[in-house]
Amino acid sequence: MTALLDARARHWSVAMTERPSVTGTPDEAAFGPWLAEALRAAMTLGPQARIWTFPVAPGDARHCVAVLVRGAGRRTVLLTGHYDTVSVADYAEHAPLATQPDRLLGALRERLDARAETPAERRARADLATGRYLPGRGLLDMKAGLGAGLAVMEAFAADAGARGNLLFIAVPDEENASAGARAAAARLEAIAAEEGIAVEAVVNLDSIADDGDGSEGRIVALGTVGKVLPTAFVVGTPVHSGFPLRGLNAAVLAGIVAARVEWAAELTDGPAGTPPSLLSLTDGRTGYDVTTPATAWAYWSVLNRHRDPAAVLAAFEGLCRTALREGLAALAARGGIAAPEVPVVRFADLWAGALAAGGGTALRMMAEDLAGMDLSIPDQCRRLTAATWAASGRAGPAVVVGFGSVPYPATHLSEGPLHDAVRALVAEAPARHGVTIAAADFFAGISDMSFFGGSDPEAMTPVAANTPAWASAIAPGGDRVAGLPTVNLGPWGRDYHTPLERLETDYAFRVLPRLLQDLIGRVLADA
Repeated sequence: MTALLDARARHWSVAMTERPSVTGTPDEAAFGPWLAEALRAAMTLGPQARIWTFPVAPGDARHCVAVLVRGAGRRTVLLTGHYDTVSVADYAEHAPLATQPDRLLGALRERLDARAETPAERRARADLATGRYLPGRGLLDMKAGLGAGLAVMEAFAADAGARGNLLFIAVPDEENASAGARAAAARLEAIAAEEGIAVEAVVNLDSIADDGDGSEGRIVALGTVGKVLPTAFVVGTPVHSGFPLRGLNAAVLAGIVAARVEWAAELTDGPAGTPPSLLSLTDGRTGYDVTTPATAWAYWSVLNRHRDPAAVLAAFEGLCRTALREGLAALAARGGIAAPEVPVVRFADLWAGALAAGGGTALRMMAEDLAGMDLSIPDQCRRLTAATWAASGRAGPAVVVGFGSVPYPATHLSEGPLHDAVRALVAEAPARHGVTIAAADFFAGISDMSFFGGSDPEAMTPVAANTPAWASAIAPGGDRVAGLPTVNLGPWGRDYHTPLERLETDYAFRVLPRLLQDLIGRVLADA
């Protein structure tokens, strides 16, 4: 049985990798129905397994794939992960082989043996020579995690004495805005009611990057960092550039704010936190003239471990006020004029003003139109904020603060059965599975855990009110969090999102399925 488990983990991992599923392409939309049919055709999940798909949102071509295998009782563990990948364009001449792991292995080894110029390439050459690594776009991130999950599902289906139930949900869009995970999390309560099960724990199967000996990749993550995208829509007082002291340049105001927010300790969550970083800064020009920019737009990546989005927005708003006060004082001294005042307002207040002025219907129609275009959510928010500013009847200068994308809540695993099971798994892994694993407080990157884990659902309220595209572009994909005990236990490897992406296969195909079985068994022991 153990050899079969290895083989099935490899089979599903490679089979899914060979099926392209780049985010935002028709291949991603086709992947869900294909996987569901492949699982039915394999007939390895038993005659009682229920296999189905559901769309991310009405009219959306992308599908989540769900599988329920029943044992005894109602208690259930959910295994989940994403199947979308980043583009294969970076593979250049090897792009046709990017999703063919075994063929790519030979081609990549040949190229690296002939020319390995960078440290990353030399390390990849050494790794591939060991026979323990397998390359391929999406194999590490993260179809090998799904493959291990499906192998465990098959073994569970073959166990006549299995206690509890296993639910498996593979989702799209993690590489973009996690629409799949948000839809699955929002639907989970209804699935449990329809199927008569009680989902008590979630295991996300995402991969870990480790450039060392694997000790940092062989982990169970007990939580995940959160991410929000604070925005600033800056309105100036445009003037002819020959008379700059008579106005306020919106691009300069945005630059003052950007300089103060970059790496700001006030937005860095704890000593080990990641400082905020500017992701975009543009003015509102559409062509050349000699008038100073009337508007500008900026947004930042802010990661957090303990603070909720409301606290982030408050700190960001305070930084904007401080930056404008200090920066304008310096400019005024330089120009020999009195320092102007620039108010900072939240988008929610701006929206209320636009509604009072009668602009609500037109703005909602605009939001729906933008959601149907090929625009990023930050770009939709930029356009909606500009339109809301115009509809509000306000006069500049001002800075409007809000959020510009899907919020990723930070999650933490509280004490309980899953936490106890992880402790026991980590302690006994050397004796039971021949490996040392560790528990980590946080997953190393942004992940779908945010929408399954134990975060505060009420934390989304201020985010929704201050995100212009919330109702049109975010909520349709699911804006609820499941609030369940959640951990991440997945494969490890190196260099994902690059042409050197490669999976450490012994852990992924041999060890990981056994760790998953062990963890699941502990959680469902008294099902």
